[in-house]
Amino acid sequence: MGKLDGRVAIVTGGGRGIGAATAELFAAEGAKVCVSSLSPGPAQEVVDGIVARGGQAIRATGDIGDREVVRRVVAETAEAFGGIDIIVHNAAHVSHGRVGELPESDLVQTFNAGVLAAFYLTSDALPYLQQSRAGRILVTSSTTGISQAHIGLAHYAAVKEALHGFVRGVGLELAEKKITVNAVAPGMTLGHHIKTHMSEEGIDKLAHTVPLRRAAEPIEQAKAFLFLASDDAAYVTGHVLVVDGGSLLGSVVGLPE
Repeated sequence: MGKLDGRVAIVTGGGRGIGAATAELFAAEGAKVCVSSLSPGPAQEVVDGIVARGGQAIRATGDIGDREVVRRVVAETAEAFGGIDIIVHNAAHVSHGRVGELPESDLVQTFNAGVLAAFYLTSDALPYLQQSRAGRILVTSSTTGISQAHIGLAHYAAVKEALHGFVRGVGLELAEKKITVNAVAPGMTLGHHIKTHMSEEGIDKLAHTVPLRRAAEPIEQAKAFLFLASDDAAYVTGHVLVVDGGSLLGSVVGLPE
């Protein structure tokens, strides 16, 4: 038996990287999965892979920062699978720009896709989560915003810090309903954004500042989500699980190999 047998999950940002790995792992553990993504192509590839391996999955596309899109995603998932047990809000809008230079459209998109979408998804899925014996709300945070700052990413860090407040506040509100609310805070992970915006040399150089001397693979973050979604974490709520290879401990720059 899988850890998520019979459960239904929505994974936003599910077409690539951590989201894709999480959708695939959840399906392998018995969940029926809605793969939500802005881009239909990558999401369909994930769905096709899940179905080819004997799992159940559907695709939902659109900007998850749009209220009507969220309503549609939730409704389509509930109609296809008969309910919703797990929300994994992994979608994010990532752009770079210093304060005073960042276009307002990027600022709005970043907060819409990150913070507002978390509230939209929770509000719309709540009637189903309350009927579940194991309701779970999970979000992707980041070590950016916990202990690290990066030039040009202040808005992104602010969104991730806001999600920490979401986890604690909503976790407290929904505890009486037996719905847990948690986050995974990845450190450097070899997802789509890093692979498309950094050279191999740059990735290797940055990875060697991590105490474990490497970047994470998306599946390693997905396994953290699986733990929090499963019965193993039934008594865990309001928590941010950091998966960063020890980066919060400090940099190893200058230390002997």
